[in-house]
Amino acid sequence: MVTTGVSGRRLGRVVSAGVVGTTVEFYDFFLYGAAAATVFGPVFFPHSDGLLGVLLALVTYAVGFAARPLGGLVFGHFGDRVGRKRLLVISLVLMGSASVLIGLLPGYEQIGIAAPLLLTALRLVQGFALGGEFGGAVLLVAEHGPRERRGFWTAWPQTGGPLGNLLATASLAAVAASTTAAQYSAWGWRIPFLASILLVVVGLWVRLRVAESPLFQAVADQRREARAPVLEALRRYPREVFAAFAARVGENAAFYVFTVFLLVYAGSIGLPTAITTAAVTVGSLVQALAMLAGGALSDRLGRRPVAIGAALACALWTLVFFPLVAGHQSVLVFLAVAIGLLLHGTLTGAQSAFYAELFGTSVRYSGVSLGYQAATVLAGAAAPLAGTALLRTTQSPTPVVILLVCCLALTVVGMAVVPETARRELTS
Repeated sequence: MVTTGVSGRRLGRVVSAGVVGTTVEFYDFFLYGAAAATVFGPVFFPHSDGLLGVLLALVTYAVGFAARPLGGLVFGHFGDRVGRKRLLVISLVLMGSASVLIGLLPGYEQIGIAAPLLLTALRLVQGFALGGEFGGAVLLVAEHGPRERRGFWTAWPQTGGPLGNLLATASLAAVAASTTAAQYSAWGWRIPFLASILLVVVGLWVRLRVAESPLFQAVADQRREARAPVLEALRRYPREVFAAFAARVGENAAFYVFTVFLLVYAGSIGLPTAITTAAVTVGSLVQALAMLAGGALSDRLGRRPVAIGAALACALWTLVFFPLVAGHQSVLVFLAVAIGLLLHGTLTGAQSAFYAELFGTSVRYSGVSLGYQAATVLAGAAAPLAGTALLRTTQSPTPVVILLVCCLALTVVGMAVVPETARRELTS
């Protein structure tokens, strides 16, 4: 039996690689979401007015989520066959390349229908790349770190989500502040996409210096890799795959409602974009700290009680979130977003190690990716897309509130259908 536990220096390098890599990938992914909610409509769908143009832009945004399960399956298969590290490098290169090409892509006025079609294709590449990111980054940390603090250490790569979102919204806000509205719409929004090449270079430098997972290496040395890891995960761990899927649904939906859909809703009620993007920026910092706190608490109290408590609190907060935003007062908007992302961060941090602890090493990448990424189609893609469609139809956020509460209820079910995992030893 091979157990986890490596030197502090080696673990620190692995954690740093996880944080940097996921930050870069989520920066690219969320940059698209923020641009879709604010500028892609007139650039790529200029003949669609108001919320319809935003909705069409968000359809291309949702396409990225449709590709994530496929990316999870492919990266999971090869991650369980040839190792975690190589696949993480490939995912980073794919994501960065797609983002740079989006920054160079002409708009509808220049190349007609080819513009939204190419935009959709590049979004598919982004989704495919991100589909393999979470499973690899978190698992690499989980398979290096000590059991007693696994929740805390695996929460670090998760902070790449809010940190990437922070960089994305901050970069767009900085460009918007330094250009006129006409300049921003014409070319300013492209700068953050092109700048991603610099972040990718840094991410690659960090990731190439990381050692392969000792648990995977033990499996490889003994030639015990699963021939078809995805099928093996479904056969051996059907309940665990469902648990990963269900637990992820509410967490994922909450994040996109509190960030991406927030931008759409704010625009529909005349709230300045500068206020909401600033609120998401501050909230992202709160969220990152909450993830670490949630991971640490899950080491002491268990994954299930912390995650279930955070999910229930998040559902309650959803009931007051939109009324606070609708108050058009900056303080209330900041409060709504900060507390929403605080609760979401606590939930996410408590779940980080949970996913890794559900599966054996030979199918862990595939099992986690299968359940985790499948949920992003239902939650991550549907939340802002369905929310925008419902808002356009009803002119009210109430249907979105009901939808999100139902998603969070499913998260509670997912955490409850399997035994507590916090004390499990990861073995080869």
